[in-house]
Amino acid sequence: MGLRTAVLLVVVLLIAALAALNWSLLATPTAMSIGFMQVTAPLGLIMLGLTALLGIFFVAYVVYLQTTVLLETRRHTKEMQAQRDLADRAEASRFTELRNFLEAQENAHMSRNAERHAALLARVEQLETMIKVRSDQTDNTLAAHIGQLEDRFDRRPPAVMAPGGGMPPPV
Repeated sequence: MGLRTAVLLVVVLLIAALAALNWSLLATPTAMSIGFMQVTAPLGLIMLGLTALLGIFFVAYVVYLQTTVLLETRRHTKEMQAQRDLADRAEASRFTELRNFLEAQENAHMSRNAERHAALLARVEQLETMIKVRSDQTDNTLAAHIGQLEDRFDRRPPAVMAPGGGMPPPV
């Protein structure tokens, strides 16, 4: 129970106790004016009745305000949920767009890498071909030189061996 409720309950209990203890005084008829005429009635009971009526109106007003606040809160909650759903859909859309963008970038990167790889392989093939041609040229040149040397040795007259098994003197 809240502090306000406790204070209101104490005030109501005090009013009820005061009315019970002074019932004879409240019920005593008194001459009173209601504006345009004089009436004899128990002023205490009329004041107590007006206080009770005011309390009933106060409770009805509080219930009305509470109902209005609850309905307004419910409406705001629905609107906030709708806005939250809209924001979630927008966020999901942004994530989808980001994923599509990243996939496109990845595909472009992969295609560039594939092109570079193909160009590198073509260059390696070209270099291998050039090395093979160069190797064949070197083999042919070496074979030609060896052939020339063999022709020179074949055309030379046989050399006389020097005594002692050494090489002949140069010519």
